[in-house]
Amino acid sequence: MEKKKAHEEKLQAQLDEWDAKIDTLKAKASKAEADAKVNYHETIEELEKKRADAKKRLQEFREASDDAWTELKSGLDKAWSNLGSAVKSATEKFK
Repeated sequence: MEKKKAHEEKLQAQLDEWDAKIDTLKAKASKAEADAKVNYHETIEELEKKRADAKKRLQEFREASDDAWTELKSGLDKAWSNLGSAVKSATEKFK
């Protein structure tokens, strides 16, 4: 149980950090020129889809029994990896 809770807390902290980075991108998008705004908004929309998937998987993880959480962990970790890569790429793209 302790491993599950620790993993959950680590993932929530990472999700909070990514939420902040997505909010920063949204702020930059609002100040961008018209052409750049389209790029920002497309990127942000994709990030929000990945974030929604990651949040859904985290909720499933939270609700899983002690025995079942290890089975959900691999899907959750994959969603986290996808979101992390996308946030990193977007942040670098729009520096």
